[in-house]
Amino acid sequence: MSAQHAPRPCLVPRAGNGWPARSLPPGAWDTHFYVFGPVSRFPYAATRKYTPPEAPLEDYLAVAERLGIERAVCVHPNLHGPDNAVTLDALRRSDGRFLGIVKLDANASFDALKRMDVAGIRGVRFAFNPEHGGELDPALLARASSWCARLGWCIDLHMAADDLPNLAESIARLPVPVVIDHMARIDPAQGLEQHPFRVLLELVRLSHVWIKLTGADRITRAGPPYADVVPFARLLVESAPDRVIWGTDWPHSGVFDAHRMPDDLDLVALTFDFAPGAQQHRALLVDNAARLFGR
Repeated sequence: MSAQHAPRPCLVPRAGNGWPARSLPPGAWDTHFYVFGPVSRFPYAATRKYTPPEAPLEDYLAVAERLGIERAVCVHPNLHGPDNAVTLDALRRSDGRFLGIVKLDANASFDALKRMDVAGIRGVRFAFNPEHGGELDPALLARASSWCARLGWCIDLHMAADDLPNLAESIARLPVPVVIDHMARIDPAQGLEQHPFRVLLELVRLSHVWIKLTGADRITRAGPPYADVVPFARLLVESAPDRVIWGTDWPHSGVFDAHRMPDDLDLVALTFDFAPGAQQHRALLVDNAARLFGR
């Protein structure tokens, strides 16, 4: 790859310091983190949109300990392409604490997924948000959904908000739990009555649709402490209190402006605004993820 066309480098996450002002409940889950590299063992895909610093498992373990996270789901990123080796390696080294979500390509087979199930994989991700690259392959989605139904896995979707209305009917028909990342990347500036968010509220009333209350730092227009995102998250919690889950999105890849790099302590604090009741908060951080992923 020539220097002229090399993917743009993005920033390293903030160095962790301090502890949460309010502790997460015992058994808290982070349902969305990544491991990047080391590239000497796990090369980045040539087609990636950006180049992040390496983010090894050891760094995440330190973050999890500081934040009070006991269980977690390692999500396979687009930038490593369909080779899931880096994610499977993280699961092997987690002593059973972590589960995973993988990315597939047209060469995927059910036998390969059965082996991944034993390794701790619990879902297949389709990440086709234009900002981070990737395209939705409807045929692969149909095949993966059939396999996931047999394995008891979920389908995980990362899309732009404008894509949601056109996909709503397909999501409603999928025969497996469907997890929508980053609150479907809705734009808080467009208000609670915006069409994509009303579609999202209709979808979460379906018993198989789940929402990750992640990526507040990505969708905010106001910046930390992300107060403009709170009304949307609260409505989602009220609409589907038993099907909302939370994650850090560590190491916050694809950030190029230091002012937009989140502090993980702010993201933890935000969970208490998203789900202000003790029962709601425990459901968001512990019970829901355990039910979806924790077998």
